[in-house]
Amino acid sequence: MGRFITRRLLLTIPVLIGASFLIFAMVYALPGDPIRALAGDRPLAPAVVAQLRAQYNLDDPFLVQYVKYVGGLLQGDFGTDFAGRPVLDTISQRLPVTVRLTIVAIVFEAVIGIAAGVLSGLRRNSFFDNLVLVSTTLLVSVPVFVFGFVAQYLFGYKLDLFPIAGINDGWYSYLLPGLVLASLSMAYVARLTRSAVSEAMAADYIRTARAKGVGYRRIVLRHALRNSMIPVVTFIGADIGALLGGAIVTESVFNLPGLGRAIFDAVQRQEGAVVVGIVTLMVFFYIFFNLVVDVLYALLDPRIRYE
Repeated sequence: MGRFITRRLLLTIPVLIGASFLIFAMVYALPGDPIRALAGDRPLAPAVVAQLRAQYNLDDPFLVQYVKYVGGLLQGDFGTDFAGRPVLDTISQRLPVTVRLTIVAIVFEAVIGIAAGVLSGLRRNSFFDNLVLVSTTLLVSVPVFVFGFVAQYLFGYKLDLFPIAGINDGWYSYLLPGLVLASLSMAYVARLTRSAVSEAMAADYIRTARAKGVGYRRIVLRHALRNSMIPVVTFIGADIGALLGGAIVTESVFNLPGLGRAIFDAVQRQEGAVVVGIVTLMVFFYIFFNLVVDVLYALLDPRIRYE
């Protein structure tokens, strides 16, 4: 297991370099001049424009800009935005907001999705099973930003149950946006758990356990549910990285000052250092949580071993 983890961590290095290169290339390919966009309607003096372009290496060829950026990155320098603020300061300020939002979304996704999927899988073709199928189909069909505006209007404005913007109410501020962010994943987890539990309950080892007189609750918890969790854990682990990136829409709808909102604002201002730094960090999180999922495989299924 130790050698497996070491190999995966070493493979992270070329993956991060490749991801940062692709992200940097896409930002570089954006049309327009970020310095002129920064000036707005008031044109800057040519000397000031030349100074800013030299300061941010905008006159250099693409590969030269990228090599300089990676050189600074290896020294812990994520670059600066056009306001002169270090990108690392922006990340340290906004990362806790996105992490809290993702934690709330993962809790909703795991608890509600798995519970609904297990009950639906154990009661196939029942009223509850049909209700889960209809509701998950609805969640998958509705875009996240539409569901966000509807939830904001209904639960925040009309019923006044949750805050509709900002983070002034602590963790309570994250409940509604967390539910919105988790809505699509929650539907997939419920469907995946339902299929896995239904398949496990029809397996031969379950019939053998019943023939031996094992109690129904133990059959479900110790045998069916444990074996059904492998694909669910795979999806949830991979989905953490997707939730971090998908927070862009949710944070914009609920006006949360997180990393997603920072990326959205940086793309509009064409601040390549901010976009590359934050997205590269999200890629690292995605790789890390996939490694955690692979380790959990061995805990859920003793037959799985890594050499």
